[in-house]
Amino acid sequence: MYHNLLIKNARICYNGSLIYRDELYLDSNTGCFRPSPTHSHTRDFRTIDMGNRIIAPAFIELQTNGCLGMHFTNFDDERSYDENLEKVSKYLVQKGVGGFYVTLPTVEAAVFKKILPQLKPRKYNGGAELLGAHCEGPWLNPSKKGAHDATLMQIPSQTSIKQLYGDRDSISAIKMITLAPELDGSTRLIESLSKEHNIRVSLGHSAADFDTGLVALRAGATTMTHVFNAMNSLHHRSPGLAGLIASDESPYFSLIADGIHLHPATLAMAYRASPDKCILITDSVEMAGLPDGLYPGHAQIPHLQRKQGNKVTIEDTDTLIGSCSSLDECVRNLTQWIGCSLAQAVQCATENIANMMGLTDRGIIEVGRRADFVVLDDTGQVLETWIGGKPVYQKA
Repeated sequence: MYHNLLIKNARICYNGSLIYRDELYLDSNTGCFRPSPTHSHTRDFRTIDMGNRIIAPAFIELQTNGCLGMHFTNFDDERSYDENLEKVSKYLVQKGVGGFYVTLPTVEAAVFKKILPQLKPRKYNGGAELLGAHCEGPWLNPSKKGAHDATLMQIPSQTSIKQLYGDRDSISAIKMITLAPELDGSTRLIESLSKEHNIRVSLGHSAADFDTGLVALRAGATTMTHVFNAMNSLHHRSPGLAGLIASDESPYFSLIADGIHLHPATLAMAYRASPDKCILITDSVEMAGLPDGLYPGHAQIPHLQRKQGNKVTIEDTDTLIGSCSSLDECVRNLTQWIGCSLAQAVQCATENIANMMGLTDRGIIEVGRRADFVVLDDTGQVLETWIGGKPVYQKA
C-alpha cells in the first residue's frame, strides 16, 4: 500500500505566477506536501500524471453567510446545526474551497452566544474544514447598515466583548470581526481584539473618513470588508476608507467579484492598487446553490427574500442582501473582467487570505503545508478538489 504520492506534469499557482512542476510530492499519512525523496525511494510513491493541468491551493472562503438553505444564524439544536455545517462543507469542495469561515452578521447577543461555541475549527470527512467565525457586527454604523438590523447595532464604549459574544469558549471561535472605526471606543476595542485576543479586525459598514481609517490601522486593524460596499463612496477630495487601498499603509481588502456589488472597472481599480492585499469573497447567503424564487427571512433579515440569479434582495425593495456566487466563479470573473492571469486571481482566494489570517498550514503549495489543492482547467473551472492529500471531489 502506498502512503506517498508523486504528482507529475502539472502547472502550479504560486505567488501569482504559473510554474511548471514535473514532480510534486505529498505524504498521505500527514496530508502535507513533502520534500523530494532520494532517487532510490521514488518507487515507494504512487504516481499521478496531471496532464499539464493547473494545480492551485484549495480556496479559502473568508465571508459566507450560508448556502443550500442554511443561514448560519438559524439554530435549532447542536446536532442539526452541525449536520447542516457538514452539508455546507461538502458543497464547498465542489467549488474548490478547502477551508471556510462562517460569517455571523448583526444579531442579538443571545444568538451569538448560542452559535459561536459550534463554530470552533473542525474537520469534516470529505469536506472543507471549518476555520472559525467571522463576526460582521454588531459594532457597525447604522447609517451603513446594508441588510443588517440597525436596532441591534452597538457602541464599543458601551459594551464589552463578553457581553455580546459570551465566555472564553465562545470568543475562541472568533477569528475576525468587522467593525466601524468611527464609533466611540473603537480604537481601544481594536487594540484589545488584535493584541489580547489575536482576532483579526476588519473595517466595514462604516462612514469613517480616511484619517479615522489610518488611526484604526495603527491600532491593529489589518483589513477592510467588501470595499466600496456599505461605506462612503470614494471621492477625489475625501477618499474615505476605500482610499486606504492605495496608501502607504494599505491594509488587506476584500472584494465581491460577482458583477452585482461592484462594476468591473471598480474591481480593476481596487485590484491594481495592491494585488498582494486583494482578497476575493462571495458574501454568499443561504440561497446559494438553490433555484430562483422567494424565500423566508431569518434572525438577520426578518423579511421575505427574492433570489434572481446570483442577486438576493429584500422583497419589494432594491436593498441588496448578498450574493449567491461561488468563490471559483469570483476567481474566473476577476480574470475575465480585468485581464489578470488565472494565477493572479487564485492568489486573491488563497495566499493573500492565508497571509492576512496568519495561516501557516494552508493557502500555499509548498513543503510542510497541507495538501489541500484544487485542479483547474485553463479557464478556472474546478475539475478536482483534494483535502489532506486525498481526493474529495471530481467533476463528472
